[in-house]
Amino acid sequence: MKYRRLGSTDLNVSVIGIGTWQFGGEWGREYTQEEADAILDKGRELGINLIDTAECYGDHLSESLIGSYIGRRSREDWIIATKFGHHFHERFSRTDVFDAKGVIAQLDASLKALQTDYIDLYQFHSGPDAAFDNDELWDTLNKQVEAGKIRFLGTSIGSNDNLHQTDASTKVNSRAIQVVYNRLDRVPEERVFPSCERQDLGVLARVPLASGYLSGKYKPGAVFGSTDVRHRHDADNTRQKLEEVERIQREEVPQGVDMASWALAWCLNNPVVTAVIPGCKDPAQVEANARAAELI
Repeated sequence: MKYRRLGSTDLNVSVIGIGTWQFGGEWGREYTQEEADAILDKGRELGINLIDTAECYGDHLSESLIGSYIGRRSREDWIIATKFGHHFHERFSRTDVFDAKGVIAQLDASLKALQTDYIDLYQFHSGPDAAFDNDELWDTLNKQVEAGKIRFLGTSIGSNDNLHQTDASTKVNSRAIQVVYNRLDRVPEERVFPSCERQDLGVLARVPLASGYLSGKYKPGAVFGSTDVRHRHDADNTRQKLEEVERIQREEVPQGVDMASWALAWCLNNPVVTAVIPGCKDPAQVEANARAAELI
């Protein structure tokens, strides 16, 4: 495994992280504690130290699975990134909660679910600019940093061209940007990444496998079940993406190289990117993801 400093923080994160949206039950299956443990144990074995989760992957469900695991292992082995801003109601249904009082309630709920007294990276979660531009919110969060409940603040931008929130990072003491970035979606290269470089912000590339399309496992015409978030994607757009994936696999991926590993390494070969945070369904996928570190 390889490690990189996350922006101006003192966090040295593994270049491959573990994304845990799937633990919330919106990617076609539900997870037992034993299954979550196996994924995290495999990550630890391979030198991965970064877990990314969120308040609304289930109603703190993903955090609870991670917390139960952490409670039986060593907290110091992991850098935990979670998020705030949404209240989960049911599968695929959330409402925004970005007011300062509501966010503190979410923070306390996340700390309880994660069975920890501090969060390494607490991220504004894909909220609108009007919510981001609330000085009271950031003043309150920075007091939580001073109190030790949060080590560092970050911003997970909803639009991967949100220059407004990215440019304001230094002002609000946000040290990292999480953004959609992959071989099919290179928009952040235009404006967001230069802003991150100017401010020495860490960059976490989410959806680095383009919702699994860059895994090479799916062919044009693939159909996803009603409990899989991908069934909500536009069918024609999905077909076009999968046709492009076939072209990329044919023309860009070296022979004998696993496409998923190649796609993750492709992101990491951009020097602005600190780490990728792919999801993983089982320990075998964690292992496949980790192999990408050998290609950079």
